[in-house]
Amino acid sequence: MQTKTSEYDFLYSSPMSLLEELFSQFEWNYDYTSDHEITAESEGRWCTYRLFALWRQELECLTISSLIDIKIPADKRTSVETLLSSMNPKVWLGHFEIAPEDELPAFRYNLTLRGNPNPTLEQLEEIVTSAVTECDRLYPALQFVLWGGKSPEDALMAAMMDTYGEA
Repeated sequence: MQTKTSEYDFLYSSPMSLLEELFSQFEWNYDYTSDHEITAESEGRWCTYRLFALWRQELECLTISSLIDIKIPADKRTSVETLLSSMNPKVWLGHFEIAPEDELPAFRYNLTLRGNPNPTLEQLEEIVTSAVTECDRLYPALQFVLWGGKSPEDALMAAMMDTYGEA
C-alpha cells in the first residue's frame, strides 16, 4: 500500500518555509532575501532584534542569528568580548559573538540536519524563542559595560540574576 504525500510534506518542503510559518504565527515582519535566506524582526524586551536564517543545502545546515542593535565602540570591544565569552558557557543553546567585520553582537545557532528531511516547527520555535530570550538577558549587561562603567564580570552577574515581578 502506497501512502499519499501529506499536506505537511507539501507545505513545508524546506526549513525556510517552516520559518516563514513560524514568523507568521508570531506576527513578525519577515522577508526573503534569497531562496535560502529569510530575515525577521522580533520585538524584544529592550529593543527590536533582527533575525537571519540561512539554509545551506550542501551542508544540510540551518544557521539562525539574532543581531542586537547596539554598536560596540572600538575602545569597548575587548570588554564586550570578555562579557560574551563569560556568558557563552551559561547559554544552553547557541552562542554570542561579534564577527571581526561587525560592530554588532549577535546570537548564533547552527542546526545540522544531515540525513533528516527537515526540522520540526517546535524545534525552530525553541531556537528562535531562545535567541530572543538570551538577547534580552544579555542586553542590560551590554548597557552596563558600554555606558554604566561596569566590568564584564559585574555586568554578567547582573545579567544572570533572576528577578521576579516588576517595579
